[in-house]
Amino acid sequence: MSNSTNTIQQMMQDIGRRARQASRSMARASSEQKNKALLHIAKLVRERAEEIQRVNALDVARAKTNGQDAAFIDRLTMTPKTIESMALGLEQIISLEDPIGKITPLQKQASGIELGQMRVPLGVIGIIYESRPNVTIDAAALCLKSGNAVILRGGSEAIDSNALLAQLIQEGLDAANLPMDAVQVVTTTDRAAVGEMITMTEYIDVIVPRGGKSLIARLMAEARVPMIKHLDGICHTYVDADADIAMAIKVCDNAKTQRYAPCNAMETLLVNKNIAPQVLPALCKIYQDKGVELRVDDQTRNTLEAVGFKDLVNATEEDWQTEYLAPILSIKTV
Repeated sequence: MSNSTNTIQQMMQDIGRRARQASRSMARASSEQKNKALLHIAKLVRERAEEIQRVNALDVARAKTNGQDAAFIDRLTMTPKTIESMALGLEQIISLEDPIGKITPLQKQASGIELGQMRVPLGVIGIIYESRPNVTIDAAALCLKSGNAVILRGGSEAIDSNALLAQLIQEGLDAANLPMDAVQVVTTTDRAAVGEMITMTEYIDVIVPRGGKSLIARLMAEARVPMIKHLDGICHTYVDADADIAMAIKVCDNAKTQRYAPCNAMETLLVNKNIAPQVLPALCKIYQDKGVELRVDDQTRNTLEAVGFKDLVNATEEDWQTEYLAPILSIKTV
């Protein structure tokens, strides 16, 4: 084993030990403490928005130099709107009811004993995700609200942004007299850290990965810690025959064009054949005006070409199974 590997292993073991210790305090934390921490983090995010953008610009510049594509750069970039959205997200989490300590309805047994289940924290959660700095705030906030400690390993391209956001989170924890080690960001870009993280059964209770197929495949093969995983998004929207047409157009426009890069952007639109002539022309004009490439089945093509549409691409079988993360949309009339 090389000295570098030994160093990574020691670093991750230390992070794990501190997270485990912090998780015990988090499990006992009151709702007031947790909400106070989240409120302080939201305040810091707004107050230091310019600093967040300056640091994020360093990550973005490196990513561009390294030849990352437009979708990647979009996910990585933190705009004033993105930063405000993070602060609003924190406030929304504050407004949620604290799940910890809630007991399911009791069921009386034949013996007279009443049985129920109480919601308790998981302990230490490990989250591995791509280069989307806003996930650092979102994931940490959800873990804190539910009384857990968390170890965050974001994409290496967002290392500076994540380090700053982790600092703000820890300042918020300290302001609420909660352990700062309840949220730790892995600050090395060495991929060996992921290998250590997914085998630390003594310190991490569950791994939650967010990433591409190659990452998920690796974790499935190597992880010893229990894992909650996903694969491609390939989000679908279906417009029913009884849909409100104006609302359907707004929803479908937003689902695709608000942002193309996130994994929850719509990739396939399904439209009921009985409403397709009323919905597709107006909706597809919006898409084409915004530069979205339309890949369509034969029935959709017939509907659109009948009213003058051009530049339509024939959808293939592969299109129905593809997560584009780009201004491309597959449309099928059903």
